Amino acid sequence: MSQENIEVVLAQYAATNERDFGRVMSYYDDDVELVAREPWLRTGVFKGREAVGSWFGDWLSTFDRDARFDVKEARELENGAILVVADHQARGRASGVDVRGTVIWVYRLRRGKITRVEGFVSREQALEAAGLGE
Repeated sequence: MSQENIEVVLAQYAATNERDFGRVMSYYDDDVELVAREPWLRTGVFKGREAVGSWFGDWLSTFDRDARFDVKEARELENGAILVVADHQARGRASGVDVRGTVIWVYRLRRGKITRVEGFVSREQALEAAGLGE
């Protein structure tokens, strides 16, 4: 099941890069939960596909249409979660400033749908939260 789950998460990134947000959200369960921490625009816990889609839409709308993610690492953790480390490249919509950074997300899936996605400031923090510090 792990490779299928990784493929779901990677397909979601591909759809994001293609700006096919309907397809992006089709990978999420109706009851998905998003945990967003610093340094995100809005932090907190967002529940349900509509709330999660709105959060991602708000965040992505701060960038121009050329924003993209290049996945550097996608692997299953011992607890079944999927760790993703991706470089993010964009230009601020209002400022025009180039933005580059790394995003770290841990995904949980059930029956081929993303049920939880949790953002972390660092890869180490994500692994520690999963009980797998390296």
